[in-house]
Amino acid sequence: MSSENPEALFRCRTPVAFLIFNRPETTARVFERIAAARPPRLLVVPDGPREGVPGEKERCEEALSITKQVDWDCQILTDFSPVNLGCKGRVSSGLSWVFSQVEEAIILEDDCLPHPSFFRFCDELLNLYRHEERVAPIGGVNFQPPRRLTPASFYFSRYAHIWGWAAWRRSWMHYDVGISRWPELKRSGWLESFLGERRQLPYWERMFDAVYEGRLDTWDYQWMFSCWLNHALTALPAANLVSNIGFGFGAAHTRTASRFSNLPPGELRFPLRIPESLERDAEADAFTDRIMFNPPFSRRLKAGIAAGLRRKR
Repeated sequence: MSSENPEALFRCRTPVAFLIFNRPETTARVFERIAAARPPRLLVVPDGPREGVPGEKERCEEALSITKQVDWDCQILTDFSPVNLGCKGRVSSGLSWVFSQVEEAIILEDDCLPHPSFFRFCDELLNLYRHEERVAPIGGVNFQPPRRLTPASFYFSRYAHIWGWAAWRRSWMHYDVGISRWPELKRSGWLESFLGERRQLPYWERMFDAVYEGRLDTWDYQWMFSCWLNHALTALPAANLVSNIGFGFGAAHTRTASRFSNLPPGELRFPLRIPESLERDAEADAFTDRIMFNPPFSRRLKAGIAAGLRRKR
């Protein structure tokens, strides 16, 4: 890392959880950023190879070996799975293990490349909102248009983006991978009341139905469900701090390139400017809804999800 970068001297105080699988190329790039931040603890969550996939065992082993190249003072813990658990089983069980070990953590998957300032951003907000139950996760991405400026360094959203994020054990304890309360809540009209409009309802009902019925091999819709059920907000940076470098071949769901792939990082200045109130930014959320959960992106996302229904990660 360049010595001219002010983040070069920053050392992360928060444990980092690193979720990996069979992509040593992206794993190496993300690990390089983790190594530069030098966290005190590294919790590695690898998934095992799938049966009958040529060369996958070797690629999984190569990815795991990269995470052992720690050359700073750091405790390394590994939650190894000898068999493939898939996206849903591996991430959900892995994060439950992470939060059984630590009170709070920064979470990165093997295709989420963080800007150096991402670690300081998470560090400071984990400390700032540690006892604020209304804040559940801290996200690293920003999909807002560049022209939309805010005087604060971050804003609050109802969308729990997971391409690089952080959270506390107190937040994860509400997570239910099977979203067991969904049928009851669906009948009660809870979701429409929460969203505040019917236009968004069909998309989210389809996704939660697929998760509850076991047709969708994923873990993140359950995390969104948990945050919404507890009326929790996500703190998102005013500048994008994480680039998803995993779109395309080998991805679980994001197999088609889009406007969100390899999104360049922005600049986040310190000290942070704190929002005046702990209220969600409805305008920012409306924009996110239009570009992510409505055509054309949602069609491509659903195509990837449909493929995920047919085969495991």
